[in-house]
Amino acid sequence: MIAVELAKMFRRPRTWVTIALLNALPVLVAALLALTDLAPRPGEGPPFLSAVLTNGTLYPLAALAIVLPLFLPIAVALIAGDAVAGEAQAGTLRYLLVRPAGRTRLLVAKLISVVAFVLVTVLVVAAVGYLVGQVFFDVQPISGARATGGTALSGTSLTPAQITGRTVLAIGYVTASMLGVAAFALFFSTLTDSPLAAMLGALAVLIASSLLFTLDAASSIAPYLPTRYWLAFVDFFRDPILWRDVVRGLGLQAVYVAVLLGAAWANFTTKDVTS
Repeated sequence: MIAVELAKMFRRPRTWVTIALLNALPVLVAALLALTDLAPRPGEGPPFLSAVLTNGTLYPLAALAIVLPLFLPIAVALIAGDAVAGEAQAGTLRYLLVRPAGRTRLLVAKLISVVAFVLVTVLVVAAVGYLVGQVFFDVQPISGARATGGTALSGTSLTPAQITGRTVLAIGYVTASMLGVAAFALFFSTLTDSPLAAMLGALAVLIASSLLFTLDAASSIAPYLPTRYWLAFVDFFRDPILWRDVVRGLGLQAVYVAVLLGAAWANFTTKDVTS
């Protein structure tokens, strides 16, 4: 069943159209940076965006930072929200459950296919960012650049091996962050027969989280908001690496994923499926 769900996921044109559209923005931004003088000053704009002008090796990270606040969560919520609700809307869910696989196995297969989509999407964004960085910008060893806001590199140099290793860590961290989005959408997908409603439900939670994070009145709950530590991957590029927010971010996402997937399983295995 897992192989069937994976094949279904990656044979759909919608999957690859979503990934292609997601990569269009970083490519456009890179072209504008290379052809104009509109680059942000150090410390302003998305993380690493000003640094790529002197080192295209960093553009995979800038590309992830560009799509992370909005477009990547939308893509993940779209696919995860369709996982169960899409089958219900199409009238195929009850036929899938007729098979001896059972509801738990079906939900696990759906979950694995969503996780695969998240991982592939993040890897493709990083790979396209690398190619774009090689084409549009100079490539050289990273030099330090200090800036405010906690989004710049520390003032030391990194070797190519360090760049590669820390980029891999950053990709893994962004993937883990998006698993929280997938868990929200998958949970809502078990509550409704509308994929759009499931996607909008997940996005509503994330938008509310982003807005609350900007309010001083919500400072007491800020450490527990699902979007709080999304950009902590920039700390991999400090010397030494700052692990505090990274560890907190991973722990927070693990809690959300565990709770939401548990709730999704409890709801899906007990609900009355009529479509």
